[in-house]
Amino acid sequence: NLRVFYYRSLPAEPALPFEEQVLFRDELLVVVDKPHFMPVTPSGPYLNETLLVRLKRKLGIDTLSPIHRIDRETAGLVVFAVQPHTRDAYQALFRHRRVHKLYEAVAPHRPDLVLPHTYRSRLAPDAERFFLSREVAGEPNSETHIERAEPLGADALYHLRPVTGQRHQLRLHMMALGVPILGDGFYPEVLRGPGEPDDAENPLQLLARALAFEPRLVLMDEPL
Repeated sequence: NLRVFYYRSLPAEPALPFEEQVLFRDELLVVVDKPHFMPVTPSGPYLNETLLVRLKRKLGIDTLSPIHRIDRETAGLVVFAVQPHTRDAYQALFRHRRVHKLYEAVAPHRPDLVLPHTYRSRLAPDAERFFLSREVAGEPNSETHIERAEPLGADALYHLRPVTGQRHQLRLHMMALGVPILGDGFYPEVLRGPGEPDDAENPLQLLARALAFEPRLVLMDEPL
């Protein structure tokens, strides 16, 4: 009846020359601006150079745990629960789609693309390359509201509001509309596979800009 904790040893872990920024902290939540190329939690070749481990050391809070994830290549907001007993309640907001999310992306400007538009499709893991997702036939399981916020010459700034949270959803939906997000090393073609060096001068132009939810829903006893 013992509990054993095992921690991997990664002697050749890549060093990340980027710093996260704590934007908000109270007794329940920590909100952080994550830089590009930093994983949220330990995975693959990353352990110490992850947002979770860095924050535990910086803030001295061993009970920190993320209530959602964003891709390693994506920058922006990540929210952590401070108290373990509240984590599931916050995650329930995401499961029941009670969190409003806004992402910003820079992609090619197509004046003929009619926006705003709600894009839906069914996404599934790629059968041959584990690190990719792809669109498949069937009932949609992903939905994104897409708006053109501002033209930027040959490119444009887009506002993306995902309703669901499938892996690589925003990247795939933008590619499907003919405007793949700039700096994407996976879509529409794989430029750098897992384990290959990142292009720090050309990061994925995708930012988790805002999150919003009603705190009272976290305390509700009845199902959402």
